[in-house]
Amino acid sequence: MRALSSCLALALTTVALSACGGKGEAQKPLPEVQQAAVTEASFTDDIDTVSTLEANDLVHLAAQASGRVLQLNISQGDEVQPGQLLITLDQAQEQARLASSRAQEQKDLLELKRYEFLVPQGAAEASERDQRRAIYIASRARVRAPEATLAYSNLRSPIGGTVADVTVKVGDVVRSGDPFTKLIRNNTLEARVEIPSTSATRVKVGLPVLLSLPGSDEVLAKSTVSSVDPNISSETQALLALAVFPNPDGKLRNGQRLRTRLQLEERKEPSVPFSAVTQSSGQSFVFRLGSFKQLEAQPGKADIARIKKGIEAGKIPSTTLFALQTPVNLGSLQNNRYPVTKGLKLGEKVITSNLLSLRHGVPVKVKS
Repeated sequence: MRALSSCLALALTTVALSACGGKGEAQKPLPEVQQAAVTEASFTDDIDTVSTLEANDLVHLAAQASGRVLQLNISQGDEVQPGQLLITLDQAQEQARLASSRAQEQKDLLELKRYEFLVPQGAAEASERDQRRAIYIASRARVRAPEATLAYSNLRSPIGGTVADVTVKVGDVVRSGDPFTKLIRNNTLEARVEIPSTSATRVKVGLPVLLSLPGSDEVLAKSTVSSVDPNISSETQALLALAVFPNPDGKLRNGQRLRTRLQLEERKEPSVPFSAVTQSSGQSFVFRLGSFKQLEAQPGKADIARIKKGIEAGKIPSTTLFALQTPVNLGSLQNNRYPVTKGLKLGEKVITSNLLSLRHGVPVKVKS
C-alpha cells in the first residue's frame, strides 16, 4: 500500500515534469485546488445541556366551591382576559341554604330589637338582651358562609392568558380544590440551566445563552444569564443559572425541553475551514500551499531530486506550488471552522478542495 501511495505521488509529481518520458509524451494537467488563508476567528467554550422552559406567568386554576358544572365557557387554546367568566357551578342547594339563613337572621334581628326596647322599660333583663344579641351575631355569621360559597360559584380568570387542557365538562361534579385547567402567558419564558460544579467559577450574570432544538445548531432564541444560584445542589452537584427569554412570536412553549448552550467566554484563535481538514489514524492534517524550497524543508516521501531536476531543466516552473501535508492540533468545530492550536501560522494558505487526490509533495494548480 505504501509503495502504491509513493508511486501515485511520484506519478502526480512527474506529471508536471515529463522529464521521465520522451519528447512526445503528453503532459497531464495538474490537480486544480481552491485555497483559503489561515485567519483569526472567534471561538467560545460552551456548556451544552438541556433545559426546560417555564412560563413566568402560570396560574393553576381549581374550583373554589363544590357543585355541578352548569356552564363551561372555555376550551383548550382559548385566549382569556382578566376577570372573564370561566365556569359557573349549579348552587341551588347553597342558594336555598342562604335563603334559610337570611330568614333566620331577620328573625333574630327583630328579637334583638324587641329586647333593646323592653330593657329600658324594665320589662326585660339586660342579660336577656345580651343573649339575643349573641344569637343575632351567630345568625349573621351563618349567612356569610353560603354567600362566600355562592360568590365562588362563578369562577373568573385572575389574569389574561392562554387556556391549557381543560379537565372538566358540563355536568361534572367538582369539589372545592379540584384543579380543572391552567392559564399560561408564553410571552416571557425562563430557562433553568444546570451547570456542572466543575465550571461553576466561570459562570456569571450576563453570559450568552442560546436555545436550539435537540440535535440542531440552529439558534431559536438568544438571551443572557439573569441570575446565578449561590449554592451548588448537593444531590446533582450542579449550579443553577436562570435566563429569561422574550417570546413575542410565540415560537417557544411552556414545558418545552431544548438544547441549551451557555457560552462561557470568547477568544480569538487562528482557524481553518472545515473543508481543509482530513483525518488519519486519529491525527488531523491539512495541506498547506508551499514553494519547492518549503518542500525541501519538509520532504517526506517526495522525490526531491527528481523535482529539482525538472525545475533546473525548465520543465517545472520555479513558481509551482506544492501540497504540503501538515499535522495540526485542532479545537472543537464552531461556525464551520476549526481553531488551530498547533501546526499553522496566521496568513498561511491551505487547500480546501480535491483533498482526496492529493499526496505530500504533489504540484498543484490554484484556481483563480
